[in-house]
Amino acid sequence: MKNYTITVNGNVYDVTVEENGAGAAPAARPVAAAAPAQAPKAAPAAPKAAAGAGSIQVKAGAAGKVFKIEASVGQSVQAGDPVVIIEAMKMEIPVVAPEAGTVASIDVAVGDAVESGAVLATLN
Repeated sequence: MKNYTITVNGNVYDVTVEENGAGAAPAARPVAAAAPAQAPKAAPAAPKAAAGAGSIQVKAGAAGKVFKIEASVGQSVQAGDPVVIIEAMKMEIPVVAPEAGTVASIDVAVGDAVESGAVLATLN
């Protein structure tokens, strides 16, 4: 057993952590099991993008969660108009259209976790 003192937001906590070799193996199994569960979430996005994909990609500038979708398919947008709002580190970050066009597809939904550089929408 190891004892640690942790301070969180000014509150001090004494924590005891038990180390045993048998406890590490079960912890690794849920991580491996979680990977296949995440793969199906990514799969539906590909057909959606293929169905109405445009030539101009709107990409996330930072990793986070989709907070709000500002534009809809078929809507005209100008360069700099917000298309999607991402929440990262408790901040709302607008993802804007790189150039003028018409929204061809929205490839994410509110609540989706996205990585930096992920395609969120396409324009024509």
